Amino acid sequence: MLRRDLIRFGAATVATALQPELLNAMTSNAGASAGPIVESSAAASVGSSAAARSVEQWGMFEFSLQGPSTGNPFKEVTLSAHFTLQHRSVQVTGFYDGDGIYRVRFMPDAQGHWSYTTDSSAQELQGHTGEFECTKPTTAGNHGPVGTAHQFHFQYADGTPYFPFGTTTYAYLFAAEESAQASLRGMQQARFNKTRACVLPKSLGKGEQILPFPNSGAGAGGRGGTNDLTRFNPTYFQMLERRLMELQRAGVEADLILFHPYDAWGYKAMGAEADDFYLRYVIARFSAYRNVWWSIANEYDLVKAKSMSDWDRFFRIVQAEDPYSHLRSIHHSRVMYDHSKPWCTHASLQSYDFEKSAERRAAWNKPIIYDEIQYEGDVDRRWGNLSAEELTRRFWLAAVRGVYATHGEVFSSDAGETTWSDAGRLRGESGPRIAFLRALIERITKVGLTEFEGSYYLSAGTPGELLLYYFDFHRPARYDFPLPKTANFSATLIDPFAMTTTPLPGTFTGKSSLKLPSRPFQAVLFQKTSSAKGKPKPTDEPLVPTNEPG
Repeated sequence: MLRRDLIRFGAATVATALQPELLNAMTSNAGASAGPIVESSAAASVGSSAAARSVEQWGMFEFSLQGPSTGNPFKEVTLSAHFTLQHRSVQVTGFYDGDGIYRVRFMPDAQGHWSYTTDSSAQELQGHTGEFECTKPTTAGNHGPVGTAHQFHFQYADGTPYFPFGTTTYAYLFAAEESAQASLRGMQQARFNKTRACVLPKSLGKGEQILPFPNSGAGAGGRGGTNDLTRFNPTYFQMLERRLMELQRAGVEADLILFHPYDAWGYKAMGAEADDFYLRYVIARFSAYRNVWWSIANEYDLVKAKSMSDWDRFFRIVQAEDPYSHLRSIHHSRVMYDHSKPWCTHASLQSYDFEKSAERRAAWNKPIIYDEIQYEGDVDRRWGNLSAEELTRRFWLAAVRGVYATHGEVFSSDAGETTWSDAGRLRGESGPRIAFLRALIERITKVGLTEFEGSYYLSAGTPGELLLYYFDFHRPARYDFPLPKTANFSATLIDPFAMTTTPLPGTFTGKSSLKLPSRPFQAVLFQKTSSAKGKPKPTDEPLVPTNEPG
């Protein structure tokens, strides 16, 4: 999507964004917003050991300290803490949160008795000690952060499979409360488990917005002005943290976009010192949230003030400063980044040429997410008026190519209603169909689908165990499936858009001819039931999801 188009549609998210009612909601919920275990400065006084507290594995332990408030604490005061478990020690950077309050956040990745000691350039913050117990996870959905697995796929830290079926809500973290809540409901209804969201603000129509840096002299529309890039506005980041925790509770990974070309305040043209200062602050604040991913930029090649060496430097900073090694990627418009570079954990692409996935896997040896494959919608731009059928088709093409795709939606509205791609109501029809595909994949594999390269019709699965055929726009009335002769298979006919599954009678092995409905966009699933020399194993459970979309 082009920058001018995003600016245009971002402006549809009208001036209700970030107004006093949002601040009031944030303040009233502040005590329960993030849910970390928090120790105050009184509990962690110099020379004393804080009373032991407990936090579950991959939860958040946080403590706060009172310190200097004069001058510029963002620049002039350093704070870190060393967290120790037996022989292990993890260094975590703290941050200034305004009003003389300093915070350190830590996500323990192992159970046991942890202790910590602070190190600071300020005497008031130096040498504080404490301890806590890290216990077994008990919160529903807490499987730890997502990482790469099985070379081209993903899983949670505890080994639970994770298949990214994400969406795009660029302004979710800083949009008006009503829009953000509508967006969250849509994610839950469509079972999206990842969203791409900007950290730095987009222009959201006319009117004042809360900004990450102090700003003076803005125009009547709240745009422009002079930024003080030597300090931050903690209120802005506190708002983002509340939204991050809402996503975490909903089981949604937050793919945080650190830079983008769509702002109205000059953030895209900050100098190197300000860029690096911003990155380190964001990592100190957000890295302890287990559902965070780092997207260095959206459409990085449209940020003309940055060079390739800048983008490489940003990757190195994120890699060095993040104690937990969250996933890292970068997204392009026209010039694709070299995803083989060691700091990229996976490829994030704006494209839908899924047929090139095999050669990209061979070149990069990493998972691939096609994070922008155009949008379901009705706007006049070619990227923004796909039908629900076409977007559903693209998700299936990605699946049988052994890669992943991300949803997007942008509908016009005479009433000025916010569009989903910023934050708002989910209006399209592809969401339930994508949820149906997610449910199918989660049912039939624990590691992800492997593309069967060279297959006459597109197919993927697990060699000798599982085969998923997708016929795309072809509509054969019959096909001879070349199944392995080493196993017996059940067969199920799938209609991806109708979200129906029809078990076919009998078992199949070797070359097997099946009558098909002679309709386009159909799929057939084969699952091993026994070895070829044995008898098929009876089962009381369905081999694929029911006809419900999830």
